[in-house]
Amino acid sequence: MSPPLGLLPETPAALALACVLDAAVALGVLARAELAPLAGRTVAIEVCDLGVRLRIGYDGRRFYSSRAWPDVVVRADLAALGSLLARTADPDTLFFERRLTVTGDTELGLVVKNALDAVDWRAAGCKTARGLCASLGVGGWLTSRGSRRPAS
Repeated sequence: MSPPLGLLPETPAALALACVLDAAVALGVLARAELAPLAGRTVAIEVCDLGVRLRIGYDGRRFYSSRAWPDVVVRADLAALGSLLARTADPDTLFFERRLTVTGDTELGLVVKNALDAVDWRAAGCKTARGLCASLGVGGWLTSRGSRRPAS
């Protein structure tokens, strides 16, 4: 049986993710140059333990919710994705431990991995993803999961 979040429609959550990613680009947290190979492509992010799948596209200027078949699928549980975004875990280590899987266009998967590796939280005045989410006003749900450290 899939978790209750898996029953929710994909589009609203994908739109929220697209807004956060657009803000991350605008704040300099994500480098636009790193994202160029994503233009015209669809990436699916699957959070296995929550039963959630989000498909997002990138048109070279902004992210958007996509209904297209994904070119690449990145799968992990919430803890692995959180540690990846917090930069407390190396993506290669997560991959070799099979906590992170990439299927489909593996070259595009490397682009996604490299973009995550290039994240600069300090560019937004934040030390972590938690700080970015808090500054965007979406930090409440994040602090209700995992550690209870204050947003930075």
